[in-house]
Amino acid sequence: MAGHCGSGALRDLLEWAGLGWEEAPSEGLAFGLGGGLGFTYLRLPGLTPPVYFVGRSSDLEVDLLTRVGAEVEVRATDDPVTGWGWVRRELQQGRPVLLWADIAELPYLAVRLQMSRHDIVVIGYDDDTATAFVVDNDRADLQEVPYAALARARASRSFPVPTRHTTYFVNWPRILPDLRSTAASALVASVENMQAAPTAIMPDTSALPPDAVATAGISGVADFAEDVDRWQELMSETELDLALQSLHAFVEKAGTGGGLFRRLQAEFCFDVARLTGCAEVAEAGTALLRCADTWSAVAAAGRSDESTVERWRRVNELTATLPAHEDHATSQMRMAAAELAMVGP
Repeated sequence: MAGHCGSGALRDLLEWAGLGWEEAPSEGLAFGLGGGLGFTYLRLPGLTPPVYFVGRSSDLEVDLLTRVGAEVEVRATDDPVTGWGWVRRELQQGRPVLLWADIAELPYLAVRLQMSRHDIVVIGYDDDTATAFVVDNDRADLQEVPYAALARARASRSFPVPTRHTTYFVNWPRILPDLRSTAASALVASVENMQAAPTAIMPDTSALPPDAVATAGISGVADFAEDVDRWQELMSETELDLALQSLHAFVEKAGTGGGLFRRLQAEFCFDVARLTGCAEVAEAGTALLRCADTWSAVAAAGRSDESTVERWRRVNELTATLPAHEDHATSQMRMAAAELAMVGP
């Protein structure tokens, strides 16, 4: 099992390919090598719940694969026959297949919330029973999924994007590149995600109503904290309760690895520090754990047994500390990247 669908799947695929640095990579190492740590926040009146945020980039999977030297092509189609044909041909070549599926259409998951960009790995199929064999981060055992259910999951048009039978074609390298330089590149990418202007990450917000908030990066964390301070005056009590309750889903439950992906990024840093002997990376890991713990405290406060107003006050106090923690962690990642690059071959 794994905390996050993407990094869990990629960890498994790296191990299947026989790739690692001295050992099979952990999920945290796989996540961090994607260079995808980030932050995006949206508050949109009429949205249910009225807020949405995420702590990773949309291109983490492709970025990880290319960073470790794999050749990757991502294909999409609206034709289910074509989409399933891609999977069959890859499996017939002996390669497990990474693809997208809507979690609401996967029969082994109890969650009915629709989310189309869930990564799963198909490792086999049986035409006699019309069954595909699936590995998912949320289940420890192999899952048997009827062809019809998998086709529905792969044809979803739900949030955040249509699934369109999206399939990853990967040619794995024989050996991995140097860990120091690879980790340095990944840390730089995460720093750039956090330091980019919101307009660079969310270039077109023209379709949003004027009272919406759409922001990203470190400045987005500050905007989020300022916006939480206004939630009580902007939302009805029902909306406020829903927004507070949703914090746990966004931070802990929705495949984030805990602490809005910060815990996975910390694990990446600690693994790199152990394998390279670079103390600066361990310091970045400690700073990221502080971020993760604060995000987790925010999530817990949002679903405590207190009244709605008292929960909002506690969440407001905690979110006010997040910008400083995130800024410090980003600075530590930047220094760790520089140190890794300097001591590398």
